[in-house]
Order: sequence, then structure tokens, then C-alpha cells
Amino acid sequence: MTLSLRCKAFNMITIVVGTNRKNSMSGKVAHYYQDILKSKFSGPTQIVDLAELPGDFVGTALYDNNGKNSKFNAIRERVQASDKIVFVVPEYNGSFPGVLKAFIDGLKYPEGIRDKKGALIGVSSGVQGGVLAMAHLTDIFNYLGMHVLAIKPKLAGIEKHWDGTRITNDLYNTLLHQHAEKLVTF
Repeated sequence: MTLSLRCKAFNMITIVVGTNRKNSMSGKVAHYYQDILKSKFSGPTQIVDLAELPGDFVGTALYDNNGKNSKFNAIRERVQASDKIVFVVPEYNGSFPGVLKAFIDGLKYPEGIRDKKGALIGVSSGVQGGVLAMAHLTDIFNYLGMHVLAIKPKLAGIEKHWDGTRITNDLYNTLLHQHAEKLVTF
């Protein structure tokens, strides 16, 4: 007797910029990472920048207003339609930005990210590279049923390693390439 398994090919990798700050370092890293990812993955990728969120989404798209903000819904659907999601997570006050938590709260529950594969990249101006932010976020994603890739690059002091178009730190580049390779096969 032969067992036949049908594997679904994943259709999209989405990279989420985890802040709504305009022209953020996280956004620059997300675009840089997308280029690395494209060198290892022939499928479609997209970036969802939380700076695109409507400014009033906390009051018009969450809880009792779930589903009522068409601009928020469109962004939410772009993320939820992906099988793999990479979060570029800046460290704010020892954790991740509140706007990212609010965005996660606006995802459909429980199916929004359950059983999807996620990955994290930490970005900080300080010396820890977002380690606490990624730990907090990993706990939330585990609770929601997302499978989180164990490799989590920590890009500390990122501004010192950015020349305006690329990351100049060889270790950071190695870590990002390894991360992308693991994500593709994850």
C-alpha cells in the first residue's frame, strides 16, 4: 500500500515592517532582506509596512469594529494570505512597538496566523539587537499557533552598519543569508 501525500506549495512570503515610523531603519532592513530572499526563493515576496496602516485603525478596525475598516482589512488580508511571514522587529523600550501588537490583535482569530510559519529579525540602535522584543513576540506567536523559525538574527547598532543602501557588517550579512535559506526550506 502506498501512501500519497499532497504537499501544498506556499504561495507568498510576506515581510512585515514592525513599526509605523515613516522611513524607518526596519523598513530599510526589510527591503534589503527581500533582495537576499529573492536570491534564494523564486516565488513571490511582498513587504507590508505598518506605516501604511490607517492612523485611526485602533478605533476603527479592532474589537467591535473588526472588519469595518477597508484599508486595514486590505493590509490584514495581504499578511494572512501568506504562508510564511517574516517580521522585522525594532526594539522599542525593551520590547516591540505597540502598533505591531495592535496590528496582531486585528488579525482574524484564531485563523489569522495559526499554523503559518513565521520568522523574526531583530533591529536595534542599542547593543542587544532586539532580543527582548523578539522573545516577547515569539511568546505571542506561539500562543496564536504560529510556528516560529528558531534562527533570529539580532542586528544591534544597526545604524553603524548601514551605508545608506546596504548592511556593511559581514556577520550580519551571513546571518541574514542563513536566515533566508532556512526560511525557504522551513
